[in-house]
This record gives sequence, structure tokens and C-alpha cells, in this order.
Amino acid sequence: MKTNRTQTQIMSTSSHSLVSSRLRRLWTEESGQDVAEYSVMLAVVLVIVVGTIRLIGSNASQIFSQVGSTIQ
Repeated sequence: MKTNRTQTQIMSTSSHSLVSSRLRRLWTEESGQDVAEYSVMLAVVLVIVVGTIRLIGSNASQIFSQVGSTIQ
């Protein structure tokens, strides 16, 4: 039983160190920062696009309703 616990602890420690080393490398590398900056810019653009579509969509619906009722 001790070997199983030891193996589990080693695997847990090695996976933890692997994850922390990858996170540290992403944090210090310039390319990791570029990815973060691009994701923030993408999020801002998406918020603007969705807001614009909602605004135009509701106004366009009202305009088409008015035009349709005027034609009839």
C-alpha cells in the first residue's frame, strides 16, 4: 500500500509541477501575452458587435413594421 501512495504522490507532484511550469512559461513568454491581449480585444469587439446588432435589430424591426403598415 505504501508504494501506491508514494506513486500517487509522485504523480500528483509531477503533474502539479508540469502545470505550474507551463503556466509560468506562458506568463513570462511574449507570445503568451500576445494571446491574452488578442483574447481581450476579441471580447471587446464581440461586445460591441452584439450591442450594435441588438440596437439595429430592434430599430430595424420597428421601421419595417411602420413601412409595412404604411403600404397596406
